[in-house]
Amino acid sequence: MNINQITVLLLLVCVVLSGCVGQTQEEEKVYRVGILSGLDVMYNISDGFRAGMTQLGYIEGENIVYDLHMSDFDIANYKNVVQKFVEDKVDLIFVFPTEASITAKEVSEGTGIPVVFAFSVVEGTNLVESVRQPGGHITGVRDATIDVTVKRLETFKEIVPDAERVWIAYQKNNPTIPPQLEVLRPAASSMGITLVEVPAESIEDVQADLDARSASDDIGIDAIMLIAEPLMTNPDNLKVAGEFAKKHKVPVGGFLLDPEFIVFGYENDLIEIGELAASSADKILRGTPAGTIPVITPESKLAISYKAAQGFGLTIPQGLLNKASEIIR
Repeated sequence: MNINQITVLLLLVCVVLSGCVGQTQEEEKVYRVGILSGLDVMYNISDGFRAGMTQLGYIEGENIVYDLHMSDFDIANYKNVVQKFVEDKVDLIFVFPTEASITAKEVSEGTGIPVVFAFSVVEGTNLVESVRQPGGHITGVRDATIDVTVKRLETFKEIVPDAERVWIAYQKNNPTIPPQLEVLRPAASSMGITLVEVPAESIEDVQADLDARSASDDIGIDAIMLIAEPLMTNPDNLKVAGEFAKKHKVPVGGFLLDPEFIVFGYENDLIEIGELAASSADKILRGTPAGTIPVITPESKLAISYKAAQGFGLTIPQGLLNKASEIIR
């Protein structure tokens, strides 16, 4: 073989190899995922999601890139963030909780960008068509609060049998509230409990209600129950209820956000919720339409603060202690 033939052969090899390399580079897809954390107290969900994606083979900086935004219950900013995701033509939007998820669905409608939600109420919010067939461009992990809303009240009745007036405050006009009240009101009536409802625009409204009770001879409530909504699950706002509860020896329960004064809570593991959402995202990125992937329901677990119960002079029934997944002493 002469020098010219060797040169031609080498050139051919280079062309073939460069073509193969180019083809490989084209096949290496780098996915772009927009993440909207709509409530700071639930930020760990995003950690669980990214950890779950890593376990599934999505390595950040190699074959996946995240654009993470935090917006603590700011509806207007939710829209701005999701619009940015749409303009950037991300491959998928991961969003939580309910209000942010509803916004993401509405803003991304018709764009072809799939949405995976987490910790979102699907009952009465039009977020999905059904749990089995969510429809459209959306699926995710639901907030199972409707499943445990009545359990929260029943648990209060076990711990505080004489409680007849249970105070609940919530963000006025929040879409997660009606489906909860729909099951809570008749349950309360059947248990001989009066729900003292405080629909509020802001924490100032809540403070005003509690101040008026403090100034009265009868505070008018026997217990404080936290439900799934953004106003009273905000740590700073929760302090308002905590100070009142400690001053008047009124037990608090529902979500175990502060074991110093909250006696019990039916909870979900936020990291686990994120990991569950990652499994749905993986299916979508592999080609399954989002709307055909069933919505996942996480397991709710009972946690009890023995310390808080003692502070209110309460005795936790052994049956409840046996059911608890976590007991804080």
